[in-house]
Amino acid sequence: MKELKNEDIKSIFPKRDENSNKGNFGYVGIMGGSIEYSGAVKLANLSCASLTSGCGVVRVIVPKEIANGVMPYLLEQTLFTIESKDGYMLFNEEEIDKSLEKLKALAIGMGWGESSENEKILTYILETRDIPVVIDADGLNTLAKIDKSILIKTKCKVILTPHPKEFERISGYDFEDIKNNPQELAVKFANEYNVILLLKGHTTTVTDGKTTYLVKVGCSGMATAGSGDVLSGILVGILGYNEPSVLSIAAGSYLAGLAGELAQEELNDISMKASDTISKIPEAINEIRK
Repeated sequence: MKELKNEDIKSIFPKRDENSNKGNFGYVGIMGGSIEYSGAVKLANLSCASLTSGCGVVRVIVPKEIANGVMPYLLEQTLFTIESKDGYMLFNEEEIDKSLEKLKALAIGMGWGESSENEKILTYILETRDIPVVIDADGLNTLAKIDKSILIKTKCKVILTPHPKEFERISGYDFEDIKNNPQELAVKFANEYNVILLLKGHTTTVTDGKTTYLVKVGCSGMATAGSGDVLSGILVGILGYNEPSVLSIAAGSYLAGLAGELAQEELNDISMKASDTISKIPEAINEIRK
């Protein structure tokens, strides 16, 4: 296990060729939202974090019924709508396929709510696609309800980002055991299910079961609504122009923590919002590149 430092992740944020275009840095998708958790600002923040972290294009994929609520908050992002009922996405192979066209990576689950249709959508994506998929929030709750052996069979490179309670749900490990042995159990689960696991905590553990990084940056000001969504946005943004690896995912966690520290330094630990972390991503990348 290695504690991550600035110098370890400079390669994840390389200088860009002047003769570049948005296609060089990847189309990424963010699939989430529901009538209960429309989270228009949340989805906008999440996608803004992706763009600020360096991907070329972000496609926000939401239920059709909440599209009008989300649209005013999206500026540089694009919007794709999925047919919905009672504010939740409906499973339709053709629509899901179209929503994922050209995508280099996908983040799924933020504000998604809980629905049997979500289980069908997640299962279909894991059974049919071959892209990195970051599963967070209600995506993790959905995963907990389906057969986890799908993680071993899928061609997707799956990245899971649970906090300890979510990890208990998807792993079946006891919560107290997770609190007492986070690294050991993270490594065990990642190795068994062939995933990259980012287990959140005061020290965040990022592992694929073979290589493990410990991320010790971050601050109390980040203990606020939306910080986890910002992390997911950063991760999928980085995956737009980096291969999915333990290092690239750990770099995303490190970038989020460092940006949060810079925001708290300028503001304070009480007043910080998740969007303040996003505003400091550019400064944090400059710091990493030094």
